[in-house]
Amino acid sequence: MSDKKVEDLWAHLHWLTVLAQQGSYTASAQRLGVSKAAMSQRISELERAAGVPLVQRTTRSVRLTEAGQQLVAGMRDPFERIAQSFSSVRDLADEPAGLVRVTAPVAFARQQLVPRIAEFARAHPKVRLELHMSDHLSSLATEGFDLAIRHTASPPDTHVAWPLCATRSLLVASRDYLRRRGTPTTPQDLATHDCLHYPRAQDTPAWHFLPPEGRRKAPRQRVTVPVSGPFCANNSEALRDAAMAGLGIALVPDFSAQAALQSRQLVEVLPDWASVGTFSPQIYAIRPYASHVPRAVSAFVAWLRVVWADGFAVHP
Repeated sequence: MSDKKVEDLWAHLHWLTVLAQQGSYTASAQRLGVSKAAMSQRISELERAAGVPLVQRTTRSVRLTEAGQQLVAGMRDPFERIAQSFSSVRDLADEPAGLVRVTAPVAFARQQLVPRIAEFARAHPKVRLELHMSDHLSSLATEGFDLAIRHTASPPDTHVAWPLCATRSLLVASRDYLRRRGTPTTPQDLATHDCLHYPRAQDTPAWHFLPPEGRRKAPRQRVTVPVSGPFCANNSEALRDAAMAGLGIALVPDFSAQAALQSRQLVEVLPDWASVGTFSPQIYAIRPYASHVPRAVSAFVAWLRVVWADGFAVHP
């Protein structure tokens, strides 16, 4: 290393660890809130001070050299301890404060979370929320998120998961469509209807149901019905809107259908039959495991659990 003192390079070293996580100068600059040019300059200064190349640059990606990887590996734990120590000190304040980076599914975020965010902001004015809406299952540690809201049946074992509420999958249609095409009374009737479905890997789309619970405790047999229709989408909000337009019968999570059912723009079809296997039955708040959880994150999780404690019931 050159005669530049190592203590003058703490920020440079931290930026290198962020570059290793993000894999590009653009993403790293966005993560740190700096320009791409500043990011590149800091790394170049660090390489000159170290006397060896730390980064391999190509037109499409950025990779660390063996020396860069060795340097980042040695700094990862110390920087994590510094972040946790600072977070612990900051949490001594009277109220939660700081930035919470959250990722959530698009439909849930637009229909449920965003309309309620003002409540949390008023209750915790020193907490700043950064929301990323995506149906892509982000790597929380790699992409720098503090928390993820996930619609899943099995949260990862390597993370801490707080259950927020149960969720159901509902068949919904507009009154106009049902007047034109009739109302199904059994799942088998769906074979003659326009069904708006979420595309999966299978060749033939199919919906699966469990019959209503009878007085006897005999096991309920799953009923599988192949479906087809004029429209499919990998977003429940799009399916809901297509159903509201009278295009067919849609199978969507209750959090997507709640407002439209409440306003009577949609009605539930086959309400006594339980849809299974299409969407997960639970919504979780998930964060990477850490010995210390910032108060801002804990406050946001606590608020989520209160707001959605009762799920997505439709009230008359």
